[in-house]
Amino acid sequence: MTTPRVREAEPTAAEHRAEVRPRLRRGLRYCVAVFVAFRLGITVLEVAGVALLPGLDPVGAPGWPANETTPGWHNVVTSSERFDALWFLSIATEGYRDGDGSAAFFPGYPLLIRAVTPLVGGHPLAAALLVSNLAALAAMVVLYFLTSSEFGEAAARRAVLYLAVFPTSFFLLAPYSEAPFLLFALLTLWAARRGRWEIAGVAGAAAAATRNVGVLLVAPLLAEAVAQADEERVSRARAVGWSLGPAVGTAAYLFFWWRFSGDWLAPLHQQATWQREFLFPLGTLVAGTREAFRFPGVYPGGYHLLDWLVAVPALAAAVWVAARTAVPYRLYTWLSILAPLSFVFIPRPFMSLPRFLLVVFPLLWAPAVLAERRPSVHGATVAASSALLGIMTVLFAGWYYVF
Repeated sequence: MTTPRVREAEPTAAEHRAEVRPRLRRGLRYCVAVFVAFRLGITVLEVAGVALLPGLDPVGAPGWPANETTPGWHNVVTSSERFDALWFLSIATEGYRDGDGSAAFFPGYPLLIRAVTPLVGGHPLAAALLVSNLAALAAMVVLYFLTSSEFGEAAARRAVLYLAVFPTSFFLLAPYSEAPFLLFALLTLWAARRGRWEIAGVAGAAAAATRNVGVLLVAPLLAEAVAQADEERVSRARAVGWSLGPAVGTAAYLFFWWRFSGDWLAPLHQQATWQREFLFPLGTLVAGTREAFRFPGVYPGGYHLLDWLVAVPALAAAVWVAARTAVPYRLYTWLSILAPLSFVFIPRPFMSLPRFLLVVFPLLWAPAVLAERRPSVHGATVAASSALLGIMTVLFAGWYYVF
């Protein structure tokens, strides 16, 4: 006679909370500790960059002139006020102007700066730094728990660390839109994977209102919506409807320009200010590799080589993402890479690509997961990334062409 199998009792709500709370505390403590070390390290590197190298001529933006680099403790705050940061600060304080190139900068980040400025005594730069730093910390927390749900806590800890030492991670703390966009993109996919479609739609709209590539989140959201609908986990109409949130965010900005100037494609047309042209991604890869090794030890070969040293390992990680992650992450990764590889500044094919790759968070999962079985991967990733981060942060603070 077979002994009947005893069915295990489902955990009560109290037991579930008792199990989850320690994990939440561990994750939050770890992310805060990494962020504090990250913030201190970048501050030291930026101040050192101002002091060590003869700075190049500052480049201002309409309505926000660049300040000359001068000695003093103000460099702790102002050493990240570089390049595109001046455009965001100008838009936050003066608004958009027709025809000056400002349309290329989406409004999400300037609106956040404007909202926070009165809370910090009317100082836009302080507001921008506060927004970016809080968004960076929040992005680390969301990245931790999203990674933990996909690959476990050990991988989550490594992914957060790798984000902090990514070669261009200083942009997360600077007056740039990278940190808010990364946070919105993470929230979008985190919510979609859990069937919380209202949150996914709103976060996706916010991401699209913050960066032009945010609209690309429509594709991974639709893929997840169809998969959940096929499994009868959600209403197809509801999921697909909220998946269009990023398109709504982009459409709202285009509508603004139609009302403001009569040119609803002004954000696209004014990209011409940055002289980007269409090139097939494979052509960009070939051209970028050629330029990286064409001028060893001679200007401007160093810039090309730095770009290449970030871009090519990221492409290798993207291959891993395509093979080992869920469809939404694959789509987000490859669309986010192919877009900047298709519209390039021909004399420097990989220009700004290291910054654009910073928000493609699934790339961090490749070394984070591979290090589980190959500990040497962890050491190599931290060492190589930290070295590049140090070089690029110092150059950025000195107004060298890292943007």
